[in-house]
Amino acid sequence: MQEQLTLPNYDSWNSLAANVAYICWAAGLLVILGYFVKLVTTGDNKDKYDFINKHEINLLWIGAIILIVGACFYANSNVTELDAFWIFVRVFTTVSMGLIVALIVQNLLKFYYPFFIEKRLKVLRYKPRVSPKTGKPMKLLSEEEEDAYLDEGMQAEENLFSMDYDVWKDEETGYIKIEKYAGHLHAVQCPECNYQTFKVVREEIIKQPTATEEGELLKHYLCGYCGHKARKTVNLRQSNKAEESAAATA
Repeated sequence: MQEQLTLPNYDSWNSLAANVAYICWAAGLLVILGYFVKLVTTGDNKDKYDFINKHEINLLWIGAIILIVGACFYANSNVTELDAFWIFVRVFTTVSMGLIVALIVQNLLKFYYPFFIEKRLKVLRYKPRVSPKTGKPMKLLSEEEEDAYLDEGMQAEENLFSMDYDVWKDEETGYIKIEKYAGHLHAVQCPECNYQTFKVVREEIIKQPTATEEGELLKHYLCGYCGHKARKTVNLRQSNKAEESAAATA
C-alpha cells in the first residue's frame, strides 16, 4: 500500500493572522474615530485649539501605525507554502513594505499636514467668542487695547514673544476673557524648501528696551527638514506698567 503524502496545513496561522489584522484595524480606527468624537464634543473654541495642537498629529500617527501593522498581518494570512526561504522572503518583504508606508505617512503628517492644521487653528483662534453673560459675540481687542487687561508678567511674555495673549471683551457688560497661546512654537513655511518646518530655536535680547527707546530681540530660525537657518531682528518695547513706573520714578 502506497503511503500518501500530507501537505502542511497553515489554516490555523492564516486564521490567526487575519484575526490579528482585523483587531489592529478596529483598534486603529477606534483611535482615530475616538479623537474626532472628542474634538466634535469639545464646545469651547480655545479648548478645541489646544486639543488639536497637542494631540491631532500624534494620535493620527498612532492610528496609522496600528493600521499598517494590521495590513502586514493580513498580507501574511494566505500562506500555502512555508519553509526557511519563504519565511525570510515574507518577513523581509512585509517589514520593508510596512516601513515604506510608515515613512510616507510620517512625512505627510510632519511636512504637509501642518499646513492644514495651521489653517484650522487660525480659524478657531479668531472665531468670535460668545459672552456667557449676554450670549452675544465678544470683541477681540487690539494689541494696544489689551494691555490694560494684562498684568506685567503677561506683557513681558508678549514682549519676548514666548507667549501671546488674546483678550476678548463683552462691550455690553465689560466681561473679559483672556486666552493664552504659544508665541513662537508653531513652525512656519520655510523660504528654502517651502515645508511648514521653519521654527524659532533660540532668542536673545541684543538691546534692552527703555522707557523712551525700543529694544531689539534676535530670533534664530531653523528648518527641521532642509536645515535652512535664518535670523530676524524684532523690536521690543517696555510694558505699560514698566513705563508708568519709570515715569513715576522720574
